[in-house]
Amino acid sequence: MKTILATAYAINPLKGSEDGMGWNFVMQISRFNKVIAVTRENNRPHIETYMQDNPSDHYKNITFLYFDTPYWTRFWKKGGRGAMLYYLLWQRMVVSFIREKNIDFDIVHNLNFHNDWSPSHLWKLEKPFVWGPIGHHPLIPSAYLEPYSKKYLIKDRLTWLIKKLFWNFSGALQNTVKRAGYIWAMNPSVKDVIDIGQNEHIISASVATQDFGWDEQAETGSFSLMSVGRLVPLKGFDLTIRSFALFVKSLPAPERAGVHLKIIGSGPEEAFLKKITEDEGISDCVTFISWIDRSDVMKLFRTASAFLFPSHEGAGMVVPEALSFGVPVITLDNEGPGGFITPECGIAVKRGSYEDTVQQLAGSIGTLYQNPSLIQKKRKAARKHFMDYFHWDRRGEQLKSIYANL
Repeated sequence: MKTILATAYAINPLKGSEDGMGWNFVMQISRFNKVIAVTRENNRPHIETYMQDNPSDHYKNITFLYFDTPYWTRFWKKGGRGAMLYYLLWQRMVVSFIREKNIDFDIVHNLNFHNDWSPSHLWKLEKPFVWGPIGHHPLIPSAYLEPYSKKYLIKDRLTWLIKKLFWNFSGALQNTVKRAGYIWAMNPSVKDVIDIGQNEHIISASVATQDFGWDEQAETGSFSLMSVGRLVPLKGFDLTIRSFALFVKSLPAPERAGVHLKIIGSGPEEAFLKKITEDEGISDCVTFISWIDRSDVMKLFRTASAFLFPSHEGAGMVVPEALSFGVPVITLDNEGPGGFITPECGIAVKRGSYEDTVQQLAGSIGTLYQNPSLIQKKRKAARKHFMDYFHWDRRGEQLKSIYANL
């Protein structure tokens, strides 16, 4: 059994997304090795409360250390504002914190809250160094940002420019790649922007979820679609609503009352998305639900006929959750959510013009609606795909192999 020192900037067992991933990665490491997890001080109360309320034998293999940079380096950070800049500072300064603790460990792992353009400095600790999973968010095609304020297009392009500056000119990033003993990349496009070269690496999704249980014979009743996420352009909820509207309008009037779309989430574009719903005349068929407890979201998955998620991101952590409940996924054919499904368990729509994408998504919804037996077939395939690739235990087995062979 080795001792892994893992920096996990975001850990919160009470949340999903990146925070929940940080917690689950640490738990998976502890199945086969000891782990010393370094995270932010503000995560301490959530971690300690959860561990007290949810005992586990794995905790004996886990030690948490908490680190924040001096106040003068973070007084300006408010919530998500400045989070990436502070993360870069945190990653640089955590090396000195680790050295001061005089910790004995075998492998150092920069575990979460990072991507293919933000450097790590853990190689300076002169131990075998694992970097990743590192993600890659591609440019959002401009056609899919046209319905929104111009500020989103400008922000997306400026962010891309900053990324290119790091990819092309950051000595710290070049050292990170050069000194990494093993690199875990979330999708193939990582290799298009950084030179992994001869490094030992794996191209594999990092997202996963636990098994909440499922009922193969569950009856969903009416045809109910579901979509979950922050209400921002990245998630493609405008496509969700417009494609659902086109599908509803294709139905005979008596059938329209038997279909429904639930959108779970909140965000700055909520009013805009509700206006689209009203303009399309489908308000009676769409329910907006603000953020609710994760357990309640899981209950909604149990009654969903399909999960509609045309997101432009390079990840998509809710997709494995849908698959775990045997819910077929309709998404875009990309390296994010589109790369998480197979034709057996979902439908990935090729990207094209905005109107064409809406029509293809609507057609995919209609295909499932008209073929209940196809939904059942895809339900079984979705559940199997989850068990084979997206159960958290699969990530633990990958980590075990990486550490053993490093």
